[in-house]
Amino acid sequence: MPDVFKWGIIGTGMIANKFSKAVINTPGAELGAVASRNVEKAEEFAKKYSIPKTYGSYEQIAKDPELDAIYIAVPNPFHYENIMLCLENKKPVLCEKPFTLNAKQAKDAIDYARKNNVFLMEALWTRFLPIYKTVGEWIKNGEIGEIRVLKTDFGFYVPWPKEDRHVNPALGGGGLLDVGVYNIAFAQWVFKQEPQRITSMAHIGETGVDEQASIIFAYDKGQLAVMTCSLLADMPNDAWIYGSKGMIYLKDYWRGTTAVLKRKGQLSDETIYCPFENGFEYEIMEVMNCIREGKTESPLRTLDETLATIEVM
Repeated sequence: MPDVFKWGIIGTGMIANKFSKAVINTPGAELGAVASRNVEKAEEFAKKYSIPKTYGSYEQIAKDPELDAIYIAVPNPFHYENIMLCLENKKPVLCEKPFTLNAKQAKDAIDYARKNNVFLMEALWTRFLPIYKTVGEWIKNGEIGEIRVLKTDFGFYVPWPKEDRHVNPALGGGGLLDVGVYNIAFAQWVFKQEPQRITSMAHIGETGVDEQASIIFAYDKGQLAVMTCSLLADMPNDAWIYGSKGMIYLKDYWRGTTAVLKRKGQLSDETIYCPFENGFEYEIMEVMNCIREGKTESPLRTLDETLATIEVM
């Protein structure tokens, strides 16, 4: 593979813009092509980021031999079909979260990727942020002892028009798929196992999607994960991990730059700060490194974890 890693992008919305800015600032990465069903949108997007190729169909970009991987940034209901389109053309895929709308779609895509040895990863960008390495080491080294309780929230609010993707069922709307996925994936990462019992309560809005929900996971040793997601309220979006010997606080955990370790019986806390520019550059580098090393999935966000998240949701 050449030194320059060429990315293709399917979709031209807000998240595709953020991804493009990150690629431009990632060493060894380059934007090679963009595709939209509306070729004028693709051309406008390409002009903004100096992308050399534009396509008016997703089939065309999936067949481009010069691209090393494709990032999928279309609305939720169209993830699966475009994952499969790229995989069938032997094109490595990074797909925006939520990976698919249901577990059957996720399993079909994962099975196909593994059978055909094509790289596939969910773009849960949070997992690759620098702060998670240190927090993971604190947990692994037993700094807070046995983990007993995890608490997270994630919510924000704007007056959503009914056709907006966040509340439109035809576009895979709802709080669980948009922000709840972060809560669930974080609980997975902390406890390294699936819950034995799940209890939840949701408010279903007038468009028919879950606008907010509270979820409790119970694990085999009595541990609890208590989570809230909302499209109706601005929340702190923080995480607390409570253990037998202390606690970890992660401010704005889904885009975290600050974490605090409080050890039981000690007056002083340990605080770390890991700033970043965009945030997407870390998942971009992970994909590039994995593909260059011949890996077909990332050890930092495995396909088994992705499937487990969808199954729980």
